[in-house]
Formats: sequence, C-alpha cells, structure tokens
Amino acid sequence: MYYKNLLFALIGLSFLGTRAQERIPKVEELLGKMTIEEKIGQLNLLTPGGGVATGEVVSKDVGSKIKSGQVGGLFGVAGPDRVRKAQEIAVNDSRLGIPLLIGSDVIHGYKTTYPIPLGLSASWDMDLVKQAAQMAAREATADGINWNFSPMVDIARDPRWGRISEGAGEDPYLGSKIAVAMVTGYQGDDLAAAHTILACVKHFALYGAVEAGRDYHSVDMSKIKMFNQYMQPYKAAIDAGAASVMSSFNDVDGVPATGNKWLLTDLLRDQWGFEGFVVSDYTSLNEMIPHGLGDLQAVSALALKAGLDMDMVGEGFLTTLKKSLDEGKVTELDITNACRRVLEAKYISGLFDDPYKYLDAKRPKKDILTEDNRDLARKLATRSFVLLKNHNNILPLNKLGKIALVGPLADSRENMLGTWAPTGDFNLAVTILEGFKNVASNATIEYAKGANISDDADFAKNVNSLGERIVIDERSPEDMLQEAVELAKTSDVVVAVVGEATEMSGESSSRTDISIPESQKKLIKALVETGKPVALILMSGRPLTIPEEFDMPVSILQVWHPGVEAGNAIADVVFGDYNPSGKLTATWPVNVGQIPVYHSVKATGRPAPESGEFQKFRSNYLDAPNAPLLPFGYGLSYTTFEYGNLKLNKKEIAQGESISATVTVKNTGDYDGEEVVQLYLKDVVRSITPPKRQLKGFEKVMLKKGESKEVSITLSADDLKFYNAQLEFVSEPGDFEIFVGTNSDAKLKETFKLK
Repeated sequence: MYYKNLLFALIGLSFLGTRAQERIPKVEELLGKMTIEEKIGQLNLLTPGGGVATGEVVSKDVGSKIKSGQVGGLFGVAGPDRVRKAQEIAVNDSRLGIPLLIGSDVIHGYKTTYPIPLGLSASWDMDLVKQAAQMAAREATADGINWNFSPMVDIARDPRWGRISEGAGEDPYLGSKIAVAMVTGYQGDDLAAAHTILACVKHFALYGAVEAGRDYHSVDMSKIKMFNQYMQPYKAAIDAGAASVMSSFNDVDGVPATGNKWLLTDLLRDQWGFEGFVVSDYTSLNEMIPHGLGDLQAVSALALKAGLDMDMVGEGFLTTLKKSLDEGKVTELDITNACRRVLEAKYISGLFDDPYKYLDAKRPKKDILTEDNRDLARKLATRSFVLLKNHNNILPLNKLGKIALVGPLADSRENMLGTWAPTGDFNLAVTILEGFKNVASNATIEYAKGANISDDADFAKNVNSLGERIVIDERSPEDMLQEAVELAKTSDVVVAVVGEATEMSGESSSRTDISIPESQKKLIKALVETGKPVALILMSGRPLTIPEEFDMPVSILQVWHPGVEAGNAIADVVFGDYNPSGKLTATWPVNVGQIPVYHSVKATGRPAPESGEFQKFRSNYLDAPNAPLLPFGYGLSYTTFEYGNLKLNKKEIAQGESISATVTVKNTGDYDGEEVVQLYLKDVVRSITPPKRQLKGFEKVMLKKGESKEVSITLSADDLKFYNAQLEFVSEPGDFEIFVGTNSDAKLKETFKLK
C-alpha cells in the first residue's frame, strides 16, 4: 500500500506483516514519554473560530489547551503568520513540543476555486481532476495547511440531498477513478514535501444514501447493496494511500458511523488494511447522544473502542476518556493506539523534522491565485459544462450582434464559487456579464436582472443563513420582468442565466422541490414568448427537474457553479472558443417522484416495456415514465459523433483473463470536439439479481471534424466480479453483454462468455 511504502521509504523499516512490528521508532519513543492526559490531548481537534464552521460549536481557551498538551490539531486557522503562532505554542510551550496538524476544508480549490466536485466530475478527465487537486494542495500548503478534509467520495442517487454537489455523482466505478485522482493529486508521491497535503476520505460511510434526501438522516441498506453499489470509492481511496478517513454523521446497520466498530475496525482496518487515522465529522461523536446511544462519556468510550482516533470539536475524548480509563470502560492500549496513529500522520508529514515547513511567508504570493492557477481553473470549468440541448443550434453565439444577457445569476458575483468554498473569496470571481464582455468585446451586450432567484422571503432567509445569496430586489417582479422582455425584443439573441444560488445546495441544503424557482420560470417563459432565440445558462449544485424548460424551444448549457473564473469560462463555451464535452455523472429525473432514479437500477420480475408504454401489472407509474429526463453519461456537443463497428477481441474468456472492446467513433459535424466513449456491462445470469447495466470503462477522445478513431476499452478480471450473498468478491461463469456509446442508454451491443 502507498501508506506502508511511504513509511518504509521514510524510515527504512521492513514490514513483517503484523502491526506490532510496523512501528516508527521516533513515535514509539515519544509515546513512552507521554502521560495518559497528553495521549488523550493528541486525540482532540479544535477550531479557534474565524473560519467556516459546520456546526454551532467553536472551541474555547485554545491557546492554553495547546500549552497543556490537550490539542492534536486545529482547523479554521490559515496563513503562515497565524499558523506559526499556533505551532510555536505547541512546539515551544508544551511539555513535549509535539507539532499540530492544521486542517481545512479545501473542497474545490483553495483560493483559486474551480467547479464544485459534481461539476468537475462531469469532465470525465482524470488527469485534469488530479491537476485540480495538485493545485489545491499547492495553494493550501502555501497558507500553512497540511491536512485536507477531502475528497468526499459518497455515492449519491438522491438529488434532493444538497451534498450531492460535493461528490462525483451516482456511479461507483467513476467515483472510484475520481477518488484515486484526488487522493494522488493531494498527496503526491512524498507526503513530507512542502507542497503535498494529507487527504481525508469522507464520509465513511454511506452518507450519500440518507433517507428522504435529508441531511444527517438515517441510512438503512443491506450489506450486498453497500458493497456492490456504495463502498467501492472509499476502498479505492484507501488503496490509493489516503492518510486519513472521516466518519459520517449517519448510522450504518443501526449504529452511528462514529461509534461503529464493524465499520471503523473490522472493515476499514482489518479487511481493507487501512493504516492511517480516523477523525470524526464536526461533533459527530457528541451527536451519538441524540442518536440514543448514551451520555457523552458512554459515546466517547464507544467511539474510541470502535476505532475513532480523533474527535473534531466536541471534546468528548478530552473530557471523559480519563474517567472511562479509571472505570475500566476503555484501556490505556485503546488510547495509545489512537494516539500512535495521529502521531504517525504527523511524522509522515515531516512535521517532527520541521514543524514550520509549511510556513514560508513568501509562498502565498508565489503559489496562491497566480495567473497559471486561474488559467487552470478556467480550463477546468469549461470542461465541466454539459450541453443539455441545442435548439436550432443557437449555440455557439456569434461574437457580433446584440445580446440580451438576463437573469438573476448573470451579474451575481457572490453566487459564482458554489457551495463549500470557505477558503475562496467571491469578490475575486468573474461574473458572467464580465466574462461576456471579456470574450466578445465587439458584441453589444446589455443586461437586465429580469427576476429574483426566488420571490419567497422565508425561503431566501433559510438560504442566506451563511451570507446573502438570494437578494430580493426593491423593484417589483413585474417591473423587472418587463425590463427584461423589452430588452429581449430589441436584441438578436437572449441568454438567460438561471438556476440555484450557491447555498441552495451543499451541506444542510436539502430541497423537496428541485425545480427552477417559480420567479425564474416566469422569466424564461416570457423570454421564449418574445420569439427571439433563447439560450439558458443553467447554474446549480445538483440535478434539477426541468421537463417544462426542456420542452421549450431553447438551448440549455448546464454550468454547475464554476468557481472564480466562472464568467470567462462560460463565455469561452457560449461563444465557441471551447466546444463543450461534459457528461452528466448523476441522472436527471423527470420529477421528484421518480427519485431514486439511476442507470444501474435492477430489473424487476415484472419489468415495464422498453417502449415506455404503460401496461397494467408492470413496474411503472400511472403519471410519469420510468425513464429519466436525462440519463447518466448524457451530454451533447456543438458537433455530432457516430458510433459503429463494435467488436470484441474474444468471444470467450477464462477466469482471470481480460477482454477488449473496440468501437469506431467518427466526428460527423462541423466542429472539432471531444467525446467520452462509455462502456457498460450486463451480467445476464448470476446468483443475485444483477443491475440492468454498469459502467465499467470510458475514454475521452479528441476528434477533428470528419475524423474517425478506433477506441479500445479493456475489461479486467475484477470488472466482472461482484459481491455475492456471502459477501465474497467473485465472478461467475456465464454470458455477459457489453454496450458502448455516448451515454448509459448506449445501443451498440456485443456478447461474450466467461468460462
């Protein structure tokens, strides 16, 4: 494993197969000097305030606690000078001089924010995802941070859940590839280097499957479903060498993840071989009390014995573990093992060699918000956009002529970065109005707001709890709408920027209605009624229900929340400087009633007709189709692609062999463009019910107009495996079907047999 190999490289130890022999002498020597109180202190993660908080607790008396050895790490503090002051207290004023871990939520860029993770995943470009993580690590470490609470790898199939914005969507195969790219991007090949950062995989586990799409809610599923549909990205991140893991808020098999021994020890450590440390989410240890598992002392002891190593903010470990030790509810070995894992993380970060290695005062200016970083953020954003519809080829726009730019998000700087951008500064973001003027300087571009994001004051109040994102204009909705319509009538084309404010998705931002707010629906309808060509720039942190808008004669470009270079990147695509190539990584439902709807759903014993025609006593709805509005993997281009000549290199393989599928893809349109070729697999007969199809490979290719390429995708032996009823990872002999195409509804099919 990466983690083990890194320790070997740093300290020259050979690993003999048992953890008792995998010790770092420096850490063991230190453990021998520590009092039980100092060991417990290393398990305490605090925030001094001043940064983002995802709960109501802010730590008190932080400085004095550091001096007395009661703090293992901090978050919510950044900047070489501020971090140095905290680190100096730990190194110079505490008895043993143990340096601090300095953590932060660097979710989609540090200061140079790029698209929200759901948007970034739509690029299907693992090299770019890795570059994004590398840039974030370089910037964060320049500001004194050595530990990142990212990546979030939770599979999410309910777009009502606001945190779908923070992950890679619904698919475990794609999610695993992105998890690996993020971990390796953050950590590099040397965690002791000053530009790399400890990754923290979250949220372990199953957080994306909360009931009713409501944040922090319960999760209940079979282990077969866990292992076949949800666990894969976590394991991929662990196998890639992730240094730490964060427990989730939800319960797993009836036990909150933070105190779940099966999850944190039996599975994570004993089965998967994880050798790093586990930190709780924000006060998730304390939250086991309202979960119903006992008082603070009881849940703290439960969590420690389950395998939790560090308590974020709640101070349950700090205030109760000594008492639990005295009463025999935990052992000194329990405390020592947790402390050891925290100290080992500090060791591999190089903090014992140089506690101030991340505190070069020259680095922020040199490494943060540089021109190169902003250029990369702009590139990342353009690659994340998904063209959902292009009515009459309205897009790309000509850079001449008169353009009516309307909508509440067209000139809204505070809504460009997206949710979970606590280290970014929206004042530095490029608005869409500014981007249009930058990219199409010869066009006549006039702006009208046209509508509020929402006219509902109560809803706006909820959204604005972390800062004003929905501004309800002093003008009446009627006056704003009329202004936009009049502008549209005198223009050649209308571009309407609509959708969600940043905090309409993200943590604690679940919605039961995921349609475009009514105020904006009225605006879109009125603009279409002018008869002018209309292009919608749709901004959101989740899949939306847009059947009404999709049926209108409009083009639709989904741009998520693109980051600090939002306006420039959107203009690049709208005016054709880049041909959109993004593909959806989460299915878009027709309505909320279809949820959950995803591409790898299982067939039933009474499947609905493939034609979509309603039949009684079949698995379908009276009032809506089974099929989503837009399938997983969907995304158009300004050009067109033709698939043909699918062939396999074998028709039969033995256990352990691989098989390759080759397809010819031709650019049949008028623009150069990129296409994501996708391969899906169906296990026709097996011992447990199979999904209709599963993503098992993809390749992004560039094709000039008129160009054809043969694209080959190879399936490995593991791609045919699944967890059976005994939770054994196996493949079974029989027939398999391969589908290749432009999205999960791929029609080209070939079959092969596994002997």
